Amino acid sequence: MNAVVQVALPFWGFEAATYELVAARENQVFRIEMGGVAHAMRLHRVGYRSDAELQSELDWMAAVSKHGLDVPSPVSSRDGAVMHLVEGVQVDVLTWIKGAAMGAMGQPLTFAHQPQVFEQLGREMARLHEASDAWAPGNGFTRWHWDREGVFGAQPVWGRFWDNPTLTPTQKETLIRARIAAQQDLAAMEAELDYGLIHADLVRENVIMAGDRLSFIDFDDGGFGYRLFDVATTLFKNKDTPNFAELKAALLAGYRAIRPLDATLLPLFMFARAASYVGWIIARMDEEGATERNARFITQAVDAAHDYLKVRGGITV
Repeated sequence: MNAVVQVALPFWGFEAATYELVAARENQVFRIEMGGVAHAMRLHRVGYRSDAELQSELDWMAAVSKHGLDVPSPVSSRDGAVMHLVEGVQVDVLTWIKGAAMGAMGQPLTFAHQPQVFEQLGREMARLHEASDAWAPGNGFTRWHWDREGVFGAQPVWGRFWDNPTLTPTQKETLIRARIAAQQDLAAMEAELDYGLIHADLVRENVIMAGDRLSFIDFDDGGFGYRLFDVATTLFKNKDTPNFAELKAALLAGYRAIRPLDATLLPLFMFARAASYVGWIIARMDEEGATERNARFITQAVDAAHDYLKVRGGITV
């Protein structure tokens, strides 16, 4: 992709910039530096997002940035556009967020004052939801819907997790049973749930720490969804932390200091988040390390399904 970067740089007047690859997940992200100023150039996976979806994401980030949140915001090119098609690849440029990721998957958290940080994380998540609610997207705004259909319907956003070909009959039965229960519970209670634009991927790698500041990056999975799905994503990815109960309480307290949060269905959304990865991996089975990740995802999803089914009907948080 270096050739695409080299062709794209002049669109933004970065002919003299240096660049390096810093992330290669769904998209490739390059750190562009010129004159002591850094930017993030994203090369989007071909065919993954439409131009309208990417423009909507950029508009959303610009809006919440103007609202006072520390998130990347789009940088206009020389002709005023915020996105260009370069060698068949959609390319955009964002402001660079300084700092270091909160942590990495599978690694212990190493920063101090962890409950205080998680309380702040809860506050920032709530502020993101508030800023999103305060913004009125244009008529062309289009993003994924992490709603009941998008999470548990016939064609979930990230795939039919119960059809993962490596599931044992018992594992499949457990996931289907929990899916049916979740559909029933959501149908009964979703009118009372907070719903709107969510980040949908506030994992450790997407929370940037710099001093006493927390920033959110990588809005690629963002769209309309239950706010509990955002909360569950962060908690699920920290569930194996030894002090998880303390971190969970701090996150919820921080969120509730900014806006109300009914966490009655949190176990359901912990299952939803876990199950989504079992669907996501289906199309990526040929990638390096996929076998191990798939096995881990299935174990986590089945455990989350059992946890949800155990407490169903009498949950207190």
